[in-house]
Amino acid sequence: MTTTGTTTGTTTTSAGDAGPTLPEQAGVLLGHLAGYMATRVIRMGLESGLLRGIATTPSVTPGELAEQLGMDDLYVAVWCRAAFGAGVLDRHEGGYALAAHMGTLLFYEDSPAYLGGMFATVGQYEMFGRFADNLTTGERMWWDETSPEWIACVEGTGRPFYTRLLAAGLAQVPGLEDVLRTGGRVLDTACGSGAGVVRLASAYPEANVVGVDGDAHSIERAGAAVERAGLAERVELVVSPLEDMAVEQPVDVVINNISMHECRDIDRVTERVLAALKPGGWFVISDFPFPDSDEGLRSVPGRLMSGVQFFEAQIDDQLLPRTAYDDLLTRHGFTDLGWFQLSPVHAVTYGRRPG
Repeated sequence: MTTTGTTTGTTTTSAGDAGPTLPEQAGVLLGHLAGYMATRVIRMGLESGLLRGIATTPSVTPGELAEQLGMDDLYVAVWCRAAFGAGVLDRHEGGYALAAHMGTLLFYEDSPAYLGGMFATVGQYEMFGRFADNLTTGERMWWDETSPEWIACVEGTGRPFYTRLLAAGLAQVPGLEDVLRTGGRVLDTACGSGAGVVRLASAYPEANVVGVDGDAHSIERAGAAVERAGLAERVELVVSPLEDMAVEQPVDVVINNISMHECRDIDRVTERVLAALKPGGWFVISDFPFPDSDEGLRSVPGRLMSGVQFFEAQIDDQLLPRTAYDDLLTRHGFTDLGWFQLSPVHAVTYGRRPG
């Protein structure tokens, strides 16, 4: 009996195998290359003003857009064709216009669907460049070693998580919004540059908000944001690692938005959260639900979150499956546990301190 097959590199496929064909696998790689090129095209369009120019002047031709922005005609025409191919632009009345919903997705930072910030974030050195440079050494870092540009990008990408949480999330935690609307106290842990504390204080004008973060630069930015919003009387900011945080007055709710997985000692942080809460107070964890299956890893959300892992590895962390938070809260005696999903990359888990 003989077996025939083909060998490419170190991979041998028997004629009877039912796996994907060579052209199908080539299509997988070509799709990845096309996605990379589209990402570069979109980022270029955002940073150069090309996309904003088309948004403000629908049906504009490449020549008109080039004149409007003081750019080269040929270069603008090449970019427009690529952006059309990427599905970001549509042809309209002899020129180009943004494709449906692209204005909201790319520019409207207060939309729960906002994605525009991601295109700058994935191009920052901290995302992939530093990881590649340290593959051999495995050198780690912490947030205070990242660039101001990275901090600003993370603030932008974290904004829709807060938007979804306030617009459709906190109302799903039984009893919580009633407390916030009548003057509750909120502790926003890992508050970063202050987008969350400003949004929380604005959404609940009777509540007082405390923001805690271990990065002094982020707290400085948060302070400026709070001052600009005119909320300084109701917002307190503290520089402290979450493992060491303490509050002068117990709070009604502790919120952690897309940062719980980064805790260097997640059990110690949960102990500090428990100590900060009033009896019956809520702990709300808003985070990426990292896939816990091979099928999930190969989904679009799974691939996106796998990309986030490149940064997380550099600060000696990794995203966690959502069920890990059930285990965490149960381990520390929280009751009335629940969870819900707000987007394919955003899930919320909550529990209460026993009364």
